[in-house]
Amino acid sequence: MQPRPLIELIDRYQQVYPDELRSVARVGALLRDRPRCFARDCFPAHFTASAWIVSADLRRFLLTHHRKLDRWLQLGGHADGASDLPGAALREAREESGMRDFEWPMRDGHVLPVDLDVHGIPPHDGEPAHEHYDVRFVLVARAGQSLRRSSESKDLRWFEREELEQVTEEESLLRLGRKAYAWLDENPPRSVA
Repeated sequence: MQPRPLIELIDRYQQVYPDELRSVARVGALLRDRPRCFARDCFPAHFTASAWIVSADLRRFLLTHHRKLDRWLQLGGHADGASDLPGAALREAREESGMRDFEWPMRDGHVLPVDLDVHGIPPHDGEPAHEHYDVRFVLVARAGQSLRRSSESKDLRWFEREELEQVTEEESLLRLGRKAYAWLDENPPRSVA
């Protein structure tokens, strides 16, 4: 579990989002203080990775209605020991959507997160309350793919871009959606995942 790739990723993120010093500092502290921070059983905090998935025409976004949390969320999950968080986000997107083909919208030849989010997780199934340090990316789904809902989901659905505020009032998800579309406006997809 080598943190160097994530440190470089977060350094580039800070260059794009210089006003988010607090989030960047929290991520840096977790990397520095918790060598096992990519493992699911690292408490009181560990990394997760997620993806805001948009349709090939950029008009729709995909959310999952999470079975345990009972709310609409972007697709993602635990890093499972891997420090390659873009890879973890892509793996989770494939597992939870059933789709295989995605494009990364890149900036200066790099895949970068569009958001960092630290949120609390209540105690569940023998795990103590802890925090997820979610590193969030954008993926563009290639056209013509069918969705397949995973067992972790009650539903899986495309929503029109304008529907975001009707789907959720959760600021974290609203912020991710706004940042994802701003990112896509500035960094159209160019390379295939």
